[in-house]
Parts: sequence; C-alpha cells; structure tokens
Amino acid sequence: MQIQYPEIGICGLSCRLCPTYNANAKSKCNGCKSEYRMGAGCPFITCALKKKGIEFCWQCEESASCKKWSKHREVGKRVDSFKCYQTLEDDIFFIQANGIDEFQKNQKMREQLLKEMLQNYNEGRSKSYYCIAATVLQIEELNAALIQAKKDSIKLDIKGKSKVLHSVLDEIAERKHYLLKLRK
Repeated sequence: MQIQYPEIGICGLSCRLCPTYNANAKSKCNGCKSEYRMGAGCPFITCALKKKGIEFCWQCEESASCKKWSKHREVGKRVDSFKCYQTLEDDIFFIQANGIDEFQKNQKMREQLLKEMLQNYNEGRSKSYYCIAATVLQIEELNAALIQAKKDSIKLDIKGKSKVLHSVLDEIAERKHYLLKLRK
C-alpha cells in the first residue's frame, strides 16, 4: 500500500506536532506510519493498514460502529498520552468536512510555527509545552504570540525569551480557556 500522508496518524493525530516527532535524538519518531512505528503493534496500524489496506480509520466502512476507534476518541476527550489529544475529535471532523489535503496544509502551518518556537524560544525544557500550544491554539493566535514574544524579548537570553513566550501563550490560554499541559 502506498502511504500518502505519513505525518497524519491512522486515528487522526497529527504527527507534526508530537514531541517525539520533533526530537533531535535517537528517540525521534518519523510519524505513525514510519517503518519503526509500523512494527510497534499499534492496533490502528494492524487494522487499517495491514488488514484493510486503508490509510485512515474514517475511510473504513465500519468506522461508525468501530468500538476500538470510538473508545480511542472518547478517551482522547479526557486524557493525553505523551502527545496532546485535545483537538483529535475536532481534527477528525475538520478532515471529514474539508478533506485531508486542507488538514495537511493547516498542520504544515502549525509545524512551521512550532519549529520557530523550538528554535528561538526553547530553553531545553519547553518542547512538550510548545507542541501542545501548537496543537491547541488557533494559527492566528500562534502567529500573534510569536510576534509579541519577538518584540518583547529583544536582547534577552534564551531563558528570558522562553519566559516571555510562555507568558504570552499562558495569557492567551487563560483568556480562551485552553489547557497547555497534558491531561493525565
């Protein structure tokens, strides 16, 4: 089977905004459909890709009645793993309404903003936080936060820059009732 969207998980998660996808170490993941992950035993990979030859759960004719996918989506409404699931359900609805290519376009914009945060504001302890922010905030909010942080952090060291961006993102999150941490 030809994988067309390696950075979009079978279940709807965006690999582009995952901390392990954005790692600069041996532990870097190349996406849910990478060779390594394909051998890891994910039930969605086994079912969709290996058994049914489809790339996404929502392409399956049994998706509306699939207990495994339904449970995954329900759990994702309440808790996260190492990756933020807060927008999973909205992302699936977006894909179904607008198509995978439009979703991919949005995720690439989010990924670029995340890369800017990681490159210019990560003091070594903020990667997961920035990944969550890139997942949860609207693209316009992320852009505005980066513009504000850049303006407010001129001549600061990386720790100072990080504090400024955290402050800007936290203010947006508080105002919009976003949660910028993993739900356990």
